[in-house]
Amino acid sequence: MAQKTIVELIDDLDGTEAEETVFFGIDGQLYEIDLSKKNADKLRKTLGRYKESARKANAKPAKKSTRTSSPREDTVQIRKWAKDNGYTVNERGRIPQSIVDAYRSGTSAKQSGVGDPFAANGS
Repeated sequence: MAQKTIVELIDDLDGTEAEETVFFGIDGQLYEIDLSKKNADKLRKTLGRYKESARKANAKPAKKSTRTSSPREDTVQIRKWAKDNGYTVNERGRIPQSIVDAYRSGTSAKQSGVGDPFAANGS
């Protein structure tokens, strides 16, 4: 037996039959509302003067980029520490995470007077 599902939109303001779903945003929050043509036109007319004076914005605010690499002076210190402690590390490129972890947890950096650049207080 076949079934047919009919979706009927109901105007969220007055309960009449809605013809469309309208999307809008304010204060960083996006909203959707089902409206009849009459109420959708009213909403667009009301928002129209604000829209004309507004700037278009990205749908989502840009995220601040998080630094995934170490500053050059830090990588120089890590490479030196790694070589001094028997690790094989290239002169250029990304330092393997295992070496960075060893540098962070190793006491050699603190004994040599080189502070851990990844520590919260920088020492």
